[in-house]
Amino acid sequence: MNKKIIIISSPSGAGKTTICKMLIKRNNDIKLSISCTTRPRRKNEIDKKDYFFVKKDEFFRLKKKKHFIETAKVFDFYYGSPFININNSIKKNKHILFDIDWQGAKKLRKNYDKDQIIDIFILPPSKKELKNRLEKRGRDNKTEINKRLSLAVDEINHFHEYTYVLINDQIKNTIKDISKIINHSIFLDNLKSKSKNYKIL
Repeated sequence: MNKKIIIISSPSGAGKTTICKMLIKRNNDIKLSISCTTRPRRKNEIDKKDYFFVKKDEFFRLKKKKHFIETAKVFDFYYGSPFININNSIKKNKHILFDIDWQGAKKLRKNYDKDQIIDIFILPPSKKELKNRLEKRGRDNKTEINKRLSLAVDEINHFHEYTYVLINDQIKNTIKDISKIINHSIFLDNLKSKSKNYKIL
């Protein structure tokens, strides 16, 4: 069975990162793709576990060497997914999970067959709820929150590019839905594989 490239995207504050962490904890068959970023490390973030934190010049040196599958610029900071993440997941026979935005998802779709990809977009229940979540995080000031809300509108406009769209009202239910989507996709792959071995008499 071919392992899957799982993409989860959402506007900031919709719960994408929390969802990805919970999926990894619950499923030993999924490995998280750790991105490189030029943004400063936040409190409680661990280098090489949450992100590879690098300087801007180092990021562009790696980009020039074709180190990344995809790169994106968000809030004046750069993000990139290293090719080695997919190579390592293949060696370990695991699915790989990408916590990336619509820009990165678009580039992955160009590089890999659609049958390899499970792409899911996570929506907040409402713009009001999204604002509440951003405020509760206590990470950004009022100006930064408004900036994130403005960007969220643009990000949400890309939800139709994804095969699956979920509203993250209750995170436990969202995790269950994502697990069902992954299992269903694997089931269909197995079915297709078995059907090739059948002979018509």
